[in-house]
Amino acid sequence: MLKWFIHRKLRAFERTHGYDGSYMHELLETDPLAFFKFARATKLSTYRRDVPYQAYAGAGLTSSVAADCGPCTQLGVGFALAGGISAETVAAILRGDDAAMPADAALAARFARALLARDPAVDPIRAEVVRRWGPRAVLSLTYAVMAAQLYPTLKYAMGHGQACTRVVVAGQAVAPARRLAAGLV
Repeated sequence: MLKWFIHRKLRAFERTHGYDGSYMHELLETDPLAFFKFARATKLSTYRRDVPYQAYAGAGLTSSVAADCGPCTQLGVGFALAGGISAETVAAILRGDDAAMPADAALAARFARALLARDPAVDPIRAEVVRRWGPRAVLSLTYAVMAAQLYPTLKYAMGHGQACTRVVVAGQAVAPARRLAAGLV
């Protein structure tokens, strides 16, 4: 009965967001305990303290693009737009165009890229995040980065990954940046 209810909730989410969640159905069928453990891990995405949503979205979308999952990035775009982030800012984040982003989003995107690349440049960027918003902001941005990696990692491991080649923002196709993969922070 519980699995039936969860499948039903997953299908409702898929319909609402135009998203293929077949990997979640498969996870639930394969091992309900694994499904619930994963669901608990995804709660990371609910932590956002002391950081503007624009910065949080900058870190999360940058991380999603780095994870190379088009459907996950598209879902994040929808959430960012629904959260009030402008289409221009979302597109700039996806392109990795720091100059076109508001300062908060650009700082968070740089933090995400440096963090994922394990680049020592993360240290002065982290210091700027702390100076601007405080130490909890570092945790918020880090959790945004980590949460955006969870779904693509699971999807690719289960054979459901789809490359991030084109994402649509307010009806316009945007080619996501490949800066992290090229080692450019």
